[in-house]
Amino acid sequence: MSNDAAVTANPQAVDGPPPEAPAHGLGASLPAADSRAKTEGTFPYASDLWAEGLLWGALLRSPHPHARIVSIDTSAARDMPGVHAVITHEDIPGDASYGRRIADRPVFASEIVRHHGEAIAAVAADHPDTARLAAAAIAVEYELLDPVTDPEKAFAAEPLHPDGNLIRHIPLRYGDPDVTGEVVVEGLYRIGRQDPAPIGAEAGLAVPRPDGGIELYTASTDPHADRALAAACFGLEQERVKIVVTGVPGATGDREDPGFQLPLGLLALRTGCPVKLTATREESFLGHVHRHPTLLRYRHHADAAGHLVKVEAQLLLDAGAYADASSESLAAAVAFACGPYVVPHAFIEGWAVRTNNPPSGHVRGEGAMQVCAAYEAQMDKLAARLGLDQTEIRLRNVLATGDILPTGQTVTCPAPVAELLQAVRDHPLPSLPKDTPENDWLLPGGPEGAGEPGAVRRGVGYALGMVHMLGAEGTDEVSTATVKVHDGVATVICAAVETGSGFSTLARQIVQETLGIEEVHVAAVDTDQPPAGPAAHGRHTWVSGGAVERAAKMVRTQLLQPLAHKFGMSTELLQITDGKITSYDGVLSTTVTEAMEGKELWATAQCRPHPTEPLDESGQGDAFVGLAFCAIRAVVDVDIELGSIRVVEMAVAQDVGRVLNPAQLATRIEAGVTQGIGAALTENLRTARGLIRHPDLTGYALPTSLDAPDIRIVKLVEERDVVAPFGAKAASAVPVVTSPAAVASAVRAATGRPVNRLPIRPQAAVAAPNS
Repeated sequence: MSNDAAVTANPQAVDGPPPEAPAHGLGASLPAADSRAKTEGTFPYASDLWAEGLLWGALLRSPHPHARIVSIDTSAARDMPGVHAVITHEDIPGDASYGRRIADRPVFASEIVRHHGEAIAAVAADHPDTARLAAAAIAVEYELLDPVTDPEKAFAAEPLHPDGNLIRHIPLRYGDPDVTGEVVVEGLYRIGRQDPAPIGAEAGLAVPRPDGGIELYTASTDPHADRALAAACFGLEQERVKIVVTGVPGATGDREDPGFQLPLGLLALRTGCPVKLTATREESFLGHVHRHPTLLRYRHHADAAGHLVKVEAQLLLDAGAYADASSESLAAAVAFACGPYVVPHAFIEGWAVRTNNPPSGHVRGEGAMQVCAAYEAQMDKLAARLGLDQTEIRLRNVLATGDILPTGQTVTCPAPVAELLQAVRDHPLPSLPKDTPENDWLLPGGPEGAGEPGAVRRGVGYALGMVHMLGAEGTDEVSTATVKVHDGVATVICAAVETGSGFSTLARQIVQETLGIEEVHVAAVDTDQPPAGPAAHGRHTWVSGGAVERAAKMVRTQLLQPLAHKFGMSTELLQITDGKITSYDGVLSTTVTEAMEGKELWATAQCRPHPTEPLDESGQGDAFVGLAFCAIRAVVDVDIELGSIRVVEMAVAQDVGRVLNPAQLATRIEAGVTQGIGAALTENLRTARGLIRHPDLTGYALPTSLDAPDIRIVKLVEERDVVAPFGAKAASAVPVVTSPAAVASAVRAATGRPVNRLPIRPQAAVAAPNS
């Protein structure tokens, strides 16, 4: 079943009036519970926290990307008035290195510095300025080493880490390597380093406990995993470490780096006082992980009719200094290297390597976004070579339910890729601007720009993208939730962190739908609750939402059983609608409030999706629980003399499974598209021989409201995934993956240039001769 209703902030994005939405429960546009607090500035972010006897922390970071530490002299810092503690690698009571998958990253560098900004020491003082001055007073003698910043040279370079430079190699083999096509196109593509650029920089508060334990108040997105790492570093049992999640100001991966939390806790344990650490914007850029810069070589084979025959590719991910999530990112890149297309023969080589560049890790759509930009460029090349329309070449090859991925996994979930592409293709194009626009901002380059209307050309481009949902390759996905009801008020207890994904709102809607109770509260998250796992890949909608649903249904059974027994019927013959309990024959009719009077009900439940398996030595295996798809048509105006680009419109059609909250879904899609536009046009954390250039929001250009185009959500396909709770799919990652490729396709159409690098440089958008 498809839904063409206006699930968008723009009521003109689709035709016809939207259907009447319910006031509460699933399908309602229930506002976020924290929206008012965020609007009024009263939301409790970590940077706003305070405690009696508070000390302030600061970190000393390396100014070099690669160096040997000869000596560290902390005496000047220790002697400064107001300084309470100075700690280095020698002061770590437990594990000196950490990592979610591979423990290869030191809390403090001890012998070798491997990237610009790596932590060397930490200071606690009675004033933030004193702490920063003391950190700067620490004398470190370095022996500079040549940095390895080209990932292609990492294979032959001296090992940068005891584990070597190669993190993972995946050779995918599918089909006959000797098959060739009548038409062959090749391409070399480069994807830049996108930073998550969180609205609020990292901050936290550590409070020591009388029993020798510690409480950490941070914007963690996976508190139980952070607790495990912290306990190992502090040399404590996990029961003596508590993570309390404060307000998270949005997260696209950057909140998952515990390198900020560990020095904070160590300072509090050393001083016996509460310690607060707030990163500057520069420290935020230096410390957290970024999207993997990627080099991609492609060769597509097709027959004369445009049907794909074989895809060959080499993918090289720059992991930076440490492994982090590079293994998972590489798996996604290799598995989706052919895109949502049927490819009978595929041979992909993928590598993730260590360099002395800034660390890379989980950023929304990791791995999938980089290959999407490349394989869609290849599809444009095939279309041009064969004289086919951009959409026609894609429609002849699109994936559908029942097809097989190059990993050997059968696509069992809904895969309405052709329907999505046709929807954006058939949506009316925006009107052309006048030869002399009345508003200067309509020109590429914006107000006061040097552009001339006569030099502006319009381009239309298309892209198809896909992502996996939940963890992959054998990750044990499980979440636990408790639902309690007392005095007509329901409370949800679940350690799923609200990162802006809308889980807290969804949890309220699930309980409203299941129990008919309008007032639902979601408890604050800490590690005293059972684990719910990380906030990534849409897993809280699926796994944590599924746990909430199961717990709510158990409470529903507890509520209805006495009534069903009294009237001699089963609970399945009773229904709850709009706060009323009725039987199928109308004999029973009462309210939930009356049925709940004097009762306190609760239930705890878990949700665990079906298992997956790692990719084998040939890149084969059922590695993914589910897939989501998206089609985007981009319309751009390009000044072919200056190379400036303005995105006019993005038309989006997306496979969502089921719309649970229309307004929230529209926001997630629009945000994803905008993040993708940033990756396409402006966002690139530049480095020079491993040194980050301009680590601030002046040098790193985020798209603003003036850069955001009209985003038209023209179709939401609601084919429910039968294995997913509610049938819903992850919504925010796939538009991030697809939109950069669509913008690049549109720029190619406008200029005739190949556009093989993201973000698109101005010189790449200057029209080719005779184009």
